[in-house]
Amino acid sequence: MIMDFKKKRLLIGSLMTLTSLFINAQPKEYLLFEAKDSSMKSVSASYDASYRFEKGMITVETQANKEYPGVYIKGLWNLSPYYELVLELANLDSKGAVPVYVRLENPGGYFEKERYDGVLVDNVNVSGSGEIKICSIPIPPRPPYPEIEDSLIGMRYTPYRVSGKVTTLDRDSVSGIYVYLNRPRADWKFAIKRIYARRGTPLKLPVWTMLTPSEFFPFIDIFGQFKYKDWPGKIHSESDLKNAGLKEGEDLVKYPGASDRDRFGGWAAGPKFKATGHFYVKKVDGKWWMVDPDGYLFWSHGVVRVTTSCAVTPLDGRKNFFEKLPADGDDFAQFYKTRDELLYSYYVARGVRETYDFSSANIYRKYGTNWRDQFADIIHKRLRSWGMNTIANGSDKSICLMDKTPYTDRIELKSPDIEGSYNFHGWWKFKDPFHPEFRAGLRRQLKERERELRDPWCFGFFVDNEISWGTQTSLAEWTMISPATQPAKIEFVKRLKKKYNDISLLNKVWGSQYSGWDNLLESTTAPAKGAEEDLKELNLVLIEAYFRNVRDEFKKFAPEKLYLGCRFAGSNEVVLRIAAKYCDVISYNVYRNTLSTFSLPEGIDKPVMIVEFHFGALDRGLFHPSLIETKNQIERGKAYFRYVKSALQHPNIIGTHWHQFSDQATTGRFDGENFQVGLTDVCDTPYYETIEKIREVGYKMYQIRSEVNQKGVEDKNGEEAL
Repeated sequence: MIMDFKKKRLLIGSLMTLTSLFINAQPKEYLLFEAKDSSMKSVSASYDASYRFEKGMITVETQANKEYPGVYIKGLWNLSPYYELVLELANLDSKGAVPVYVRLENPGGYFEKERYDGVLVDNVNVSGSGEIKICSIPIPPRPPYPEIEDSLIGMRYTPYRVSGKVTTLDRDSVSGIYVYLNRPRADWKFAIKRIYARRGTPLKLPVWTMLTPSEFFPFIDIFGQFKYKDWPGKIHSESDLKNAGLKEGEDLVKYPGASDRDRFGGWAAGPKFKATGHFYVKKVDGKWWMVDPDGYLFWSHGVVRVTTSCAVTPLDGRKNFFEKLPADGDDFAQFYKTRDELLYSYYVARGVRETYDFSSANIYRKYGTNWRDQFADIIHKRLRSWGMNTIANGSDKSICLMDKTPYTDRIELKSPDIEGSYNFHGWWKFKDPFHPEFRAGLRRQLKERERELRDPWCFGFFVDNEISWGTQTSLAEWTMISPATQPAKIEFVKRLKKKYNDISLLNKVWGSQYSGWDNLLESTTAPAKGAEEDLKELNLVLIEAYFRNVRDEFKKFAPEKLYLGCRFAGSNEVVLRIAAKYCDVISYNVYRNTLSTFSLPEGIDKPVMIVEFHFGALDRGLFHPSLIETKNQIERGKAYFRYVKSALQHPNIIGTHWHQFSDQATTGRFDGENFQVGLTDVCDTPYYETIEKIREVGYKMYQIRSEVNQKGVEDKNGEEAL
């Protein structure tokens, strides 16, 4: 029987009234967990985290380089009347704000990489030191067409993540709360006092989440932008691209660059030192600097990935995402074939078959047939105008070799791995420094870069990126579980044999039962607990061999260039002390709000280069705000100024390199990263709010640097985020 319209309306009205009565009958706050009253049985730890109940709180300790260390709280809660989760947390660490993630789960809910269902994931940064902070996150409604979200593969964040968060939770049956850190690069300590839900204000779902699948797809326009949202500077036509270029031309004329610079971007108004024709490092009045080839002090203010191909995105299984992809033979079909110099090997390693390069296609539309040369020319004008003086690693070599802006690059070793090693950052396994190919391969890679390494405009090279060092025994443990043919393992067993002579003596110390030295070599089982002290020693041997071999080969080939280290993204003090012996400069990827609390281990005094940092926001059409989120583009610019100023005020830091020149693809790169991190967008339009603050700090950076006292940091505003 078909119900008529009036009956339908009455039924809907009755249901709404009942729902409203139910919600209003519920308390405004609903306690989910309180440490002082909760049972130990409801709490468990994961990924080698530890916890204890004390002083009315759960104190949680996590280790670096674990995937998701934290605590899981079991329960069964109906949160349908509530739209906000509140956590009372305390930061018990001294490294800055601890980045705490929170996951609510339905029974059977899961969250693995890009696949998830029945979960809500959000995060908060807990500042302070010891005091309780009230942190809240919204609990949004679930969108009506979850099958769309299920099909949005290959992106870290999708347009279905309300406020940038995962939202596939059914609020009426929540069975667990997971409070954790996401692949932390340092050890952390924090506490949980209470967790409760409160009414809050219901979040309004974006209009595009109401679209059916047939209405939603395709959701990316011809320029690689999100179709269903508008924002200042969005490109709607090719004439918009041309007009954006004209506007920028006027801006570059208005701001030609700082007046106190020499041809390399060094401090022409400052003191002059010995000119060697190449860059070198020097400590002056308690602060580290570089000195440029003409003898002037130089502080490296730069940007990573200066290239047209920042927005290469995979097409495999996703062609329905995109509006009007070019046909074979079309002029724009050339951008199916982009082979980005730095990242192409990552696409190959992941089996990506088809890609499209939206950023290069837009630059072609903007500048015409001579687009590569015009883009290269404007890059140098932009950097000078913006108060920058460095093209950092991963950039287009043809732009670097124009010898208009100093540059640096990186080598990623391609020699054989330690088979048992693990990379927490998702790049490559640890290379075996005892393998004969380690040095031989590096020599070949250096030879391939001979022109750059002889060029006065190149100040140096990084070797490797974001290596996973693990704990003080990890590298040795990974080596000992590798096959018997592993050269580093053969070296380890040789050293152990020399130390103990008889396997029975080793067995006694380790608590092991090896039948002989060959049995130890052939074993792929982790060593017993008694091996810890020997593993620490062997760990040192491996680290020393890595840095020594790289330094020796690098300096043989390019003695006048700076060996800039391995771009640390988490390490331990032992690694840093060895690196300091061999590297000219220690390099770090540091994603924080400020460097005011950054320090080297006691006794190490080396120049430091910050070679990755960024901030992003969700107000310009991308779905992921980057590793450090800001409210909007104005706040993003302020964050840039604060960060670089804090670096200029640090006596060890000799430069900062923003990651990266242009936004990543809206639909993600090879690993799904789709961050709003560019100084320009996918259509090559600058983010002027950010550029304004880059200029502000860049034009007066030598004045800021020279004014700071040798004790260092003045700017204490802001907190670390990672």
